[in-house]
Amino acid sequence: MDFSLTRTFSLLTRTAPFIGLRLLIYFGITLAYVIGTGGGAGVGYLAGKVGDNPGGFAFWGAFGGFGLVSGILYFFREYLLYLVKAGHIAVLVHLIDGKPIPGGRSQIDFATAEVKSRFAESSTLFAIDQVIKGVIKTVNGLLLTIGRFLPIPGLEPVLRFVNRVVELSLTYVDEAILAHNIRTQSENPWASGRDALVLYAQNYGRMVKNALFLAVIVWLVTFVLFLVVLGPAAALVTAFAGLAGFWTVVVALVFALALKAALVDPFAMASLLQAYFKVVDGQQPNPEWVAKLESASDKFREMGQKARDWVPLGRGDRKPADPGATESAPATSSTSDTERPAGTSGSDPV
Repeated sequence: MDFSLTRTFSLLTRTAPFIGLRLLIYFGITLAYVIGTGGGAGVGYLAGKVGDNPGGFAFWGAFGGFGLVSGILYFFREYLLYLVKAGHIAVLVHLIDGKPIPGGRSQIDFATAEVKSRFAESSTLFAIDQVIKGVIKTVNGLLLTIGRFLPIPGLEPVLRFVNRVVELSLTYVDEAILAHNIRTQSENPWASGRDALVLYAQNYGRMVKNALFLAVIVWLVTFVLFLVVLGPAAALVTAFAGLAGFWTVVVALVFALALKAALVDPFAMASLLQAYFKVVDGQQPNPEWVAKLESASDKFREMGQKARDWVPLGRGDRKPADPGATESAPATSSTSDTERPAGTSGSDPV
C-alpha cells in the first residue's frame, strides 16, 4: 500500500480534538434517532390502544419518528458535518507535510481559519465537493463504458458489479482532492480541485488499489462494531413501548454507523491522504486526461468554467466573477491545462 498504518494512528492521535468533536456530534445524532424513534413508537402505541392494535401503530409511529429525524438531520449531516471534516483534513495536511499545529481546542480554531482562508464561503466548499463526487463517478464509469466494446459475452453485468464495488471503495477520494486544494494553497479552489481530479484519474489504478484495501478494513471493523452494540441496543429498545425485533437491528445499525463515522472514517481518510500525496508526488495534470474528462463529464467542464470565472478579491474574500465580466481570473498557483507538458502524467489506467 502507499500509506503507513503506523503513521495513520500517529496522525489520529495528534488530531484527538477532532476525533472527540466527531464523537460528540455523532453521539448527538444517535441520541436524536433513539429519542425520535422511541418517542414515535410510544405515541403510536398509545394511539393503537384505542384501535386495539398497539403493536402495529407502534411500528408505524417509530417509522414516522425515524423518518422525521432523518429529514431534520439531512442538512446537518450533509453540510455542517462536512465543514468539520474539512477542518480535520486541513490539520492532517499540515501534519503530513511536517508543519506544526496547535493542540486542544485551539486546533479546531486553527483548522477553521485555515479552511476559511481557502474557501471564502462554506457554500463554495460544499459545492466543490458535490461536483468532485460527480466527476469521480464519471471516471469510475469509464471502466463500464470501455467494457461494452469488448467482445466478451456476459461481461457487462460483471463490470457493473466491479464498478459498484469500486464506487463504494472510493468514498474518501473527494477528501483527498480537497486536501490537495488546501495543500497547494491555490487562490482558485475550482482550478486546483480540477487539477487534483486529473491527477487522480491518471493514477486511477493505484488509487483504486489503496481504496479497496481500506474499504475492506472499514467495513469489517464496522461489522464488528455492529455486533458489539447489538446487545446494548436491544436493552435500550426495551425501554420504549412497542419497540422490539426489527427496531433493535435498526438502532444497533445507527450506533455502529455513528461509531464508524466518528472513529473508522478518520482512519481511512488519513490513510488515503497519505496515499494520494505519495502517488501524485512530482506529477502534473496531463492534457490528454483533461480532454478525456471534458468529453465525458459535464461537471468537469463546469469546474473548468467556474475556474475561469473565479476572481480573487484578496485572501479570505473571494467569489465567482460576474457572469457578464469580460476578463477571466488571473493565473492561480495551479498550472493551467494549456501549460502542462504532455509527458509528465501517470499511466493511463484504461
